[in-house]
Amino acid sequence: MALKPLGDRVIIKADEKEEKTASGIILTESAQEKPLQGEVVAVGRGSFQNGTLVEMEVKAGDKVIYGKYSGSEVKVDGHDYIIMKESDILAIV
Repeated sequence: MALKPLGDRVIIKADEKEEKTASGIILTESAQEKPLQGEVVAVGRGSFQNGTLVEMEVKAGDKVIYGKYSGSEVKVDGHDYIIMKESDILAIV
């Protein structure tokens, strides 16, 4: 991957949108909800607080849940990623 996050940012590959409901109804593009979880692809080295480097809690490969309006969406080499601060991650699954 050509992306390397800086500071306390992470790069996440979002899970695919659900195209069918549990009962088998096919959803249109406008009815599909944006997924709120994905896999961490890369992490920055952390942030400095009071002159001390604070390490990242998440690591590449972690499945995480994040806020609905968190991060910035980017497309690199035909793949969609989300770049966000570690503080926008709500939980590790």
